[in-house]
Amino acid sequence: MTPRIEEIKEKKLIGVSCHMSISNNKTGKLWKGFRQRVSEISHMVSSDSISLQYYPEDYFTYFDPRRNFVKWAAVEVSKETDIPKGMQCLKVPAGRYAVFEYKGPSNDSGIFQYIYNEWLPQSLYRLGHRPHFEVLGEKYKNNDPNSEEEIWIPIDLF
Repeated sequence: MTPRIEEIKEKKLIGVSCHMSISNNKTGKLWKGFRQRVSEISHMVSSDSISLQYYPEDYFTYFDPRRNFVKWAAVEVSKETDIPKGMQCLKVPAGRYAVFEYKGPSNDSGIFQYIYNEWLPQSLYRLGHRPHFEVLGEKYKNNDPNSEEEIWIPIDLF
């Protein structure tokens, strides 16, 4: 699977976040609460949802499934005004991303093992320290083998 490489401008997101780890995964609870309130958000760029992870800088160097990171359930907005109570704004910095078109269940960790253990070490890039995110569009069906999403991995040239 070969990704496309994209340079993005800063993105503005509005959503909810929580600290979690792989071994203490709170993704379902996070998304359930967000989905109930997404209609309160103004200035949405599209109907796509964004699942975003912000890892500590050395997270992948010293990987431990019990180590915390911040996970977001969000949507992209054109301006960060009228933020609903209990939600926050996050600015994703401009930068280069490898974008993988993934088809399959979202609970299959094999795609991430491929990206981090096979594709990235053989590429001309190193992992960038910016948020990692998935764009969940109209073809996304949680944990369905026919689900489709885009996986955005931050990269920098060596």
